[in-house]
Order: sequence, then structure tokens, then C-alpha cells
Amino acid sequence: MDKGYEKERFESLSIKTSIAQKFKKFSKRMGASQSMTLLLMLDFFEANGISPKESLGPHIHTLESLIKKRINAVMAVIKDIEKNQTKPTAAMMHALFEGEDPSEKKPLLTERKQTAKTLESELQNWIKKKEAQKHQEPKK
Repeated sequence: MDKGYEKERFESLSIKTSIAQKFKKFSKRMGASQSMTLLLMLDFFEANGISPKESLGPHIHTLESLIKKRINAVMAVIKDIEKNQTKPTAAMMHALFEGEDPSEKKPLLTERKQTAKTLESELQNWIKKKEAQKHQEPKK
């Protein structure tokens, strides 16, 4: 007997013989009584808001594979965002709030200190270089 429906009486429905035979076979495959099979079918249609006249379109397996592909694409986008945006930003925020003393940091670039030279001393250095080059040139 069907659980929860033991005390209810049976009602007959008028359906065609070929359809009744097909329904009986379907009920046996479902492993439930004819009443429970019909109840499961009605609950399915009501819960999913569909009509037996409507087509579900592609099979469930096709829809499942499409959903899996989209989920994989979304995961790839999320991983890319995490790699290129979230982690670098989090690292910068961590460094900012870590509270490092700027005076402890070494400067990245150091400026060379130039000695103050006069125009006259620069001219003398240039003349010396030219004379040195004349003495080094081989004679022809």
C-alpha cells in the first residue's frame, strides 16, 4: 500500500487501453504503484511550473554541460581578477598599513654630488686632454 494513502478509496479513470498499458509499464519501471506514479508526475509538473504540452528543449545533460562550461569560464575570470587586481592591491594595502618608517628605507636612487668647477678650470682640463692626444698619435 501507498504510505499516507492507506485509508483513501480508489477512483477509476477512463483512459484508452493502449495508454493504460503504457502507464502500467512506466509505473513498474518507476517501482511505484500507479497512484504514486501519477502523483509524482503531477507534483513534478506543478513544482517545476511546466506543462506536459511544453517542450523542455535540450536534454538535461546538454544543459548541464553548458552550465559547467559557463561556471568554468566564470571561475577563470575570478582567478584572473584575483591574480591581477586583488592580490596586488591587498599587498599594497598591507605595506601601507604595516607602518614602516620611511626614514628607515634606503633611497632607490642617489644623486651624485657635483663639485663646483669654474669655466677656467674646465678649459685647462680640455687643453691638457688635447695635448695628451697629440703626443699619443703616431707620426706619419
